[in-house]
Amino acid sequence: MTIAKQLEPEVKPLKKTKVKAKSVLEQFNTAADHIGLNPNIRKILSITNNEIIVHFPVKMDNGEVEIFTGYRVQHNNALGPYKGGLRYHPTVDIDAARALAMWMTWKSSLAGLPFGGGKGGIQIDPSKYSITELERITRRFTYALGDNIGPAHDIPAPDVNTSAQTMAWMADTYMSTRSPAARSMNQHVVTGKPVDSGGLEGRDRATGYGVYLSIKFWAEKNNINLENKTYIVQGFGNVGYWTSWFLEKEGAKLIGVQDAFATLHNENGIKIDDLSNYSLANKNSIAQFPDANQIEMQDFFGLECDILIPAALGNQITEDNAHIIKTGFIAEGANGPIDTEGERILVERGISIIPDILCNSGGVVASYFEWLQNRNGEIWQMDEIMGKLDKKLKQSFDKVYEYSQDKNVDMRTAAYAIAIQRIEKAYIQRGIFP
Repeated sequence: MTIAKQLEPEVKPLKKTKVKAKSVLEQFNTAADHIGLNPNIRKILSITNNEIIVHFPVKMDNGEVEIFTGYRVQHNNALGPYKGGLRYHPTVDIDAARALAMWMTWKSSLAGLPFGGGKGGIQIDPSKYSITELERITRRFTYALGDNIGPAHDIPAPDVNTSAQTMAWMADTYMSTRSPAARSMNQHVVTGKPVDSGGLEGRDRATGYGVYLSIKFWAEKNNINLENKTYIVQGFGNVGYWTSWFLEKEGAKLIGVQDAFATLHNENGIKIDDLSNYSLANKNSIAQFPDANQIEMQDFFGLECDILIPAALGNQITEDNAHIIKTGFIAEGANGPIDTEGERILVERGISIIPDILCNSGGVVASYFEWLQNRNGEIWQMDEIMGKLDKKLKQSFDKVYEYSQDKNVDMRTAAYAIAIQRIEKAYIQRGIFP
C-alpha cells in the first residue's frame, strides 16, 4: 500500500462554487417538518451560536506584509465541543462557514459523538504561497483565534487544502501560548495531526474508508456485488484517493476521474496507485496521465457508470448538469456536492444518494478517536482503530437505512431526522437557560 496521499491536501474542484447556508437550512427544514421538531428548538438550531472573523497581518518572504481574513463559525454545542475542519480556499467566507458548521453538527450527532459543529478557514489560494509563508499564516491565524478554540471548547481539523502539517503548526502555536504546566494537556486542541505529533494511525484514510464502507453497506443491503462495478470520482485528493483504493480492492473499476487540472476517462479501468504516483510527481495534477484519455471537463458527469463519487467541494451537481448524470447511485464524499435543485432532479430520476453527513463521517469519527487518545494519554494500534471505525460506521448506516425504509423517505431526510432528534432530546432533558 502506498501512503502517498497521507499528508496531501484535498484537490480543488474545477467549479469554484461554494456551499450556502440557505441550502443546508432547506435540508434541515425538510427533516424538521418530517419529525415535527419542537418549534423553539427549531429556532435555536436554525442559527449559529458564534461567528468569528479575524483579520491578521503576516510578513511574506519578500518582506512585504499581507492582511488575511479568517473565519470560525460555531453552530451548536448542545452535545459537546464544537468540531470541524479548517479549509484554505478562495471560496471561504462567513456564509460558507455557516453552512459547513451546520453540517458538522448533524454529522457529529448522527455518528453518536459527544461533539457539536464548527467550521472555518482562510480566504486564500494556498498555491500562491510558499511553505514558509503558509506556516506563518497558519500560526498567526491560530494566534488570532486565541481562546475561541480549545480541546474542550472547539477542536479544528484538516479540510480542503489543509493537512496534518497544518494541524501540527496549529497545535504547536496553541500550546506555545499556554502556561508551561498546561501545554501537555492541550495536544488535542486539533485532530488530524501527524502520527509522530500525537495523531491517530489511519486518520489519513478514515474519510475515504468511510465513503467506501457506505458504498459497501449499501451494496450489501441491495444484494449487489461490487466486483467489476464501474465508478467515477470527482476530486483525487485524500478522500478520492482512499475511497478509490479500497474500492479497487473490492474489484470495482475506476473509469473516470476529475481534478482541478484535467478530466480522465478509460473504460478499461485506471490503476489507483499508478495515478496517485503520477499525480505526486506532477505537482498533484492528473493532467496528461498516459493510461487514460483526457476529455472535456463538462463531459465528466455524463460518463456512464454504476457509482458516482463527488469528493471535491460543494455545489458541483446542480440543475445545470443533474440531468446528464448516467448512474443509479451517488455517494457524497464531499460536503454538500449536490445543491437542492440538483437533488430534486436526481430523486425524480430515481437515483439513490448516500448523504454527506453519513457517507463521509469516517473523518469525524476518527477525529473523535484521536481526541480520546490524546486526552487519555493512550496510543491505539491500526487494527484496533479500523475495527472501531467499522463498528461505528455500520451502526450509523444501519440506523439511517432502516429509518429510510420504515418511514419511506430518502436517506438524507432519514439521516437528518436521526441527527436532529438526538439534539432535540438533549434540549428537552436539559431545558433552556435561564
